[in-house]
Amino acid sequence: MPELPEVETIRRGLQPVMEGSHILAVEQRRPDLRFPFPENFAARLAGRDILALGRRAKYMTVHLDDDAVLICHLGMSGSFRVEHGNRQNIPGEFHHARSKDEKHDHAVFHLRRKDGSDARIIFNDPRRFGFMLLSTMTELETHPLLAGLGVEPTGNALDGELISNLMRGRRAPLKAALMDQGLIAGLGNIYVCEALWRAALSPKRTASSIAGRPGRTPERCHRLAEAIRAVIAEAIDAGGSSLRDHVQADGSLGYFQHSFSVYDREGKPCLRPGCGGTIKRIVQSGRSTFHCPACQR
Repeated sequence: MPELPEVETIRRGLQPVMEGSHILAVEQRRPDLRFPFPENFAARLAGRDILALGRRAKYMTVHLDDDAVLICHLGMSGSFRVEHGNRQNIPGEFHHARSKDEKHDHAVFHLRRKDGSDARIIFNDPRRFGFMLLSTMTELETHPLLAGLGVEPTGNALDGELISNLMRGRRAPLKAALMDQGLIAGLGNIYVCEALWRAALSPKRTASSIAGRPGRTPERCHRLAEAIRAVIAEAIDAGGSSLRDHVQADGSLGYFQHSFSVYDREGKPCLRPGCGGTIKRIVQSGRSTFHCPACQR
């Protein structure tokens, strides 16, 4: 499933095409995806102007001129395809190729761009685990899917003191606590593994073991907060991790490669200078965890 950096990369790829565009029409080609489409979905969007594209955790939000907000989630296999003139591209070409089979095109947005040209944004999802729902700006923060989300890992709000407070008293393994979306929103398996390696912390240790007493923040919490912010920022700059190529809305191609220090490197030497350990893979909560037992304590 795409993680936060992938969703942010896709948002940035769609932004030049969608922001400021007028929705001429919407084709809804089936009644549901993971959830049913909202009632009168196509009619409610037709004729609206797109003011902005946003993101909250792994959700992309499309803000319209009537206070409505379209909430989009890619699920396991969803992708957006841009058709503009004779060009066709997918913002963010995934390492595991995304479908271009038209039988999986479930929603098509016909747009009139600010320059007068027309474009189509097509949502394709073979497994149909993605979804599109409607909310309003005034109700967005209290929407059931967004209301319980924790702090974003992309800004200064995530610091050592917050990490210490969030982990205090939690008996779950540290990796599981970091993937709890109610604590930190948008962190997934790949980037938690990478951040824990950078912070030299074991994914198996109890979450509460890194926390200090109230009013005291251990250095390891500052180290972990810095590692999380850095890993996410670098992945966004690189276009994500499961993304190989990123096609800009203007048709230009940029090549991105995000190198992992620990993820998917089972059996390989640890890259930390002077460590000498070997990367191991374990399973936690049904997910693969990659770590170095020698230097992650």
